[in-house]
Amino acid sequence: MGTLYLIRHGQASFGEDDYDRLSPLGHQQAQRLGEYLRQRFEREGVQIGTVLMGSLRRHRETWEGMARGAAWTHTPQVWPGLNEYDSQALIEAIHPEPLAKPDTPELYRHHFRLLRDALKAWMDGRTAPKGMPSYADFVGGIEAALDHVRQQSSGNALIVSSGGPISTAVGLVLSTPPETTIELNLRIRNTALTEFAFTPKRHMLLTYNMLPHLDSAEHQDWVTYA
Repeated sequence: MGTLYLIRHGQASFGEDDYDRLSPLGHQQAQRLGEYLRQRFEREGVQIGTVLMGSLRRHRETWEGMARGAAWTHTPQVWPGLNEYDSQALIEAIHPEPLAKPDTPELYRHHFRLLRDALKAWMDGRTAPKGMPSYADFVGGIEAALDHVRQQSSGNALIVSSGGPISTAVGLVLSTPPETTIELNLRIRNTALTEFAFTPKRHMLLTYNMLPHLDSAEHQDWVTYA
């Protein structure tokens, strides 16, 4: 039996013109996670054999920060099926009018209320957001990554991805309805650690949305969601 470690990317640039890059804090979160995992894995005798990541910039920058912190030299396999959905395209499919920049608490809440409704419409097949796959194809890309880990990994594996794919993976393992993954998704924190045990036949959930690397008082202000 192996362990699959699923990592959500560090804090990205929410509200900026280019969301798909880590903020300065996001880089710090990623390196701190790498430092924690190095200490933990050395203590537990854990070796990582397979590393997969999505093809987005925030995935790559998160992996690079983790690798610095952990002194890892793995070359990740880039897996586009682990990429996040396009939240802007989702929202535009149900709200085509331009939105104000979410720079106040109320506008921030409004953005995520719209996102919740947009995700539900996409999952139900009521919308076809521009440039995005169907929800079934999105899920299929995540299933393919999980199948690859089960079938190809000898030992332990690590995935760097986003909240949507990770929450969807949890939903697949637990056989939850798609709507449940929306709530899981909107609660997941930056650089959160989720763990599956796996055999050649199945995955089993061990932990979800954990931040053991930020448990200390020194890092209490490093906990973010976007």
